Amino acid sequence: MGLYLKKKLDNEAEIGVWQITETEEELVELSSTPSDEMEEISFIRSESLRKQRLAVRALLNTMFDDKVYLSHHDNGKPYIENNPVNISITHTAKYVAVILHEEENVGIDIESLDRDFSAVEKKALSEDEIEDLEDEKRNEQLAIYWCAKEAIFKLLSRYNVDFAEQIEIERFRLRGEGELEATFSAKNEEEEFDLEYITFDRHVLVWVVGE
Repeated sequence: MGLYLKKKLDNEAEIGVWQITETEEELVELSSTPSDEMEEISFIRSESLRKQRLAVRALLNTMFDDKVYLSHHDNGKPYIENNPVNISITHTAKYVAVILHEEENVGIDIESLDRDFSAVEKKALSEDEIEDLEDEKRNEQLAIYWCAKEAIFKLLSRYNVDFAEQIEIERFRLRGEGELEATFSAKNEEEEFDLEYITFDRHVLVWVVGE
């Protein structure tokens, strides 16, 4: 399948999604991965994880005119060595997704709705958020809560963030796509975020752009 989605948002961010249907050999050809990174990928035992890394590279090739060099800070946050653009990356076994913005920090997260998210309720949701859950759509709601909090966490790029206590997602009605409002709270600090989400092929994708 390859490139599944590529679009420019109203806030000037750009999103790309790649559906992984290729063999590992095909992804190697499509990705044009630099040799040092290819060597690093070769040490990954899981074929699925190797394919996800290669799919990210293939997706980046469609989003940049020039060849880019992907690296990571000590905290795991990705960056492009030869381009100052802000970037966030996420992946599952079937899809990888990237969000870019020239000026603002960004965060993105994707999850398969076939995963059981029941553990998220206890470790990542506040009491108010738990009260807003609906039994018939519980797993899908939990997936969106988790993705939204992960996206904000990636944007903030901080250590030791308590998802249940510090990131609050306002009540939302589950749709195929929509908007979310969230607040991050810390000592003497409060920051509000507007997020967007879409669901497709039993997956949910959530992204956020800083202001």
